[in-house]
Amino acid sequence: MKLIWKYIKPFLPFVILSIILLFGQNMAELWLPSFMSEIVDTGIVNGGIDEPAPLAMTKEAMDAITSLMTETEQVAFRAAYSPASTADEQADFPNLPQDGFVYTETDEYITKQLGEYYNIAATELSMLFSTMSYPVLDKIDAAYLYGLDLSGVYGTFFEAASNTPEQQRISIGATVTKLFYSELGADLHAMQQRSIMGTGGTMILITVAGMLLMILNCFFTARISTGIGRRLRRDVFKKVQTFSPSEFNKFSTATLITRCTNDVQHVQMMVMMSLRMVVSAPIMGIGGVIFAVRTSLGLSWIIAVAVILLVTTQLMVFTRVIPRFKVMQRLLDKLNLVSRETLSGMLVIRAFGNEKRESERFNTANSDIYNNQRFVNRTMAMFPPSIQFILGCTTLAIILFGSRAINNSTLQIGDMMAFMQYVMQIIQSFMILGMIFVMIPRALVSAGRISEVLACDTSITDKPASERKTLGGKATGELRFNNVSFAYDDAEANVLDDVSFTAIAGETTAFIGSTGSGKSTLVNLIPRFYDVSGGSITLDGIDVRDLSVNELRENLGYVPQKGTLFSGNVASNLSFGKEDATDEEFREAIRVAQAESFVYADKEGLETEIAQGGDNVSGGQKQRLSIARALVKKPVIYIFDDSFSALDFKTDAALRRALGQYTDNATVLIVAQRVSTIMNAHKIIVLDQGRIAGMGTHAELLKSCEEYREIAESQLSKEELV
Repeated sequence: MKLIWKYIKPFLPFVILSIILLFGQNMAELWLPSFMSEIVDTGIVNGGIDEPAPLAMTKEAMDAITSLMTETEQVAFRAAYSPASTADEQADFPNLPQDGFVYTETDEYITKQLGEYYNIAATELSMLFSTMSYPVLDKIDAAYLYGLDLSGVYGTFFEAASNTPEQQRISIGATVTKLFYSELGADLHAMQQRSIMGTGGTMILITVAGMLLMILNCFFTARISTGIGRRLRRDVFKKVQTFSPSEFNKFSTATLITRCTNDVQHVQMMVMMSLRMVVSAPIMGIGGVIFAVRTSLGLSWIIAVAVILLVTTQLMVFTRVIPRFKVMQRLLDKLNLVSRETLSGMLVIRAFGNEKRESERFNTANSDIYNNQRFVNRTMAMFPPSIQFILGCTTLAIILFGSRAINNSTLQIGDMMAFMQYVMQIIQSFMILGMIFVMIPRALVSAGRISEVLACDTSITDKPASERKTLGGKATGELRFNNVSFAYDDAEANVLDDVSFTAIAGETTAFIGSTGSGKSTLVNLIPRFYDVSGGSITLDGIDVRDLSVNELRENLGYVPQKGTLFSGNVASNLSFGKEDATDEEFREAIRVAQAESFVYADKEGLETEIAQGGDNVSGGQKQRLSIARALVKKPVIYIFDDSFSALDFKTDAALRRALGQYTDNATVLIVAQRVSTIMNAHKIIVLDQGRIAGMGTHAELLKSCEEYREIAESQLSKEELV
């Protein structure tokens, strides 16, 4: 989590903004069921009557309804109305007489209290007519209603009306209000349509606002997650570039590729899903519970039962699959490793007829992933139907117990529908959290694997600037080994032991010896691919460890044992040596490297395409282009690590002649297996089991070094030895 937090911090303002947008979006979704409930209960059931008390009524209606109130209630109720005197009231109530009343109170609290008085009085009125054997209140003749003597009714029915469920009182109050409005000539259908359309329009606006907030949230979460992914890939790649071979031995190429791509993708996906869903799910879940309890407290126990069943199901599934997710990345590493080895070694595999064995090896790695993924998918397949079953049972319970509440007038139809929507939102939130909790362990494993790379200490580092030394420009090329010893990590014995020599500008120093004698290791110490275990290497009298790696390598031209080319063309590969080199410099380097014959064989010349790894050129051509790349740089020190082995003798000889003139002012170090390649060197160093067995010119070593003489006699005739 530290890694994820580190990379989220630069995007913190966008994260906060995204959470705010997400909160707004979720609140919009939570409010929609409430408006749906209002459409059903107010717009459809109550005919669009949503005011606690009538907005207008005749004097007779006022007298009839207030006669069922206490004296205090009558005073408060009448005070909220003023005499009808303007044409505005006539628009909705064309039959409103001059002695009628119009509601003018604007205080929300008082309006609510007046609504309570009115609904109780309307319920008492309903009870009065039920005792008189009238069928239903909405069929009562209003004129007959006003002509009744209602004195004494208050004491008889008040207690029963007060104990009537609130929802039933509201419904009765709306029915009586419709009677009053009908008497005043109001268009009840138009009022109902206005109520439905008004609430529906509000729902549309909220939906559009929620949609816009969702779009903005998706934009910012995408920017945050992709930005984190980009930075992670950049930093992992940058870190890997600083690795010495020692660090590469800890991580295979296959796992580094997986960590830089697949693992980063998992972290990126987790960040995106977390910002969109992990934050959203609690808001929707908690908000859904609050809104559902507000809608119907009596049905809230259904939510508790559903959540318990849901969490139990999730735990049963996740405890089985999460351990399998943790091994998935290791299995992917293995598959990548086998795939890379098989593809890169295809010619060898075919030459030895081992296609079947490699196929079996790949199938084993592939089957491990298949079996692991199949188990996960089969287990996870149980989750959706289980959730659907719980959701179905929950819906059935809401309908069963909700219908009873509606029958008892303690719940309205719209509220039951809204409650059902809230329960679905709550269950959906838990489903989302469950899916995220499956993703998080795998993403955390990936984050840990990325952290391993980023936290890996690089053995080759620069000293602090205050302790660092500098060459003060281009080096003169004096290279000195002072009692150098070297051992690989965890090795029992040294590869090099007490090696001392000096190489100067204008001279060629060559190294030869049997396989495993330490020749390549020796020259790899110069550019600090490794650091010496003992002794020191100095350039112009300065220990190479006291120089910055960049300054040291700027003075070196390195040609590796294996000619490595990059996809592109000849010019792009040669520009690795010098980015601003001219075509003339390229041409000169190509000429010295004896590469003109194939580079300029057609009109493309420097634009000749080079495939990945240089697979479209031969081994000898790779070596010559690798040599040309170093020559373009024109460094102080040239290092040729067995770079002529793929050349024929004629090309080898021509190249060495041209090279001698081109590098006459530079220090040249050559590792070779052929005596003919180095016999004209100014100094030849013979290595045997990591120690210097002999040092001198070709002629001197033939006389003084038995190991060199044996190598020379095995390769050259007596005439060629001289």
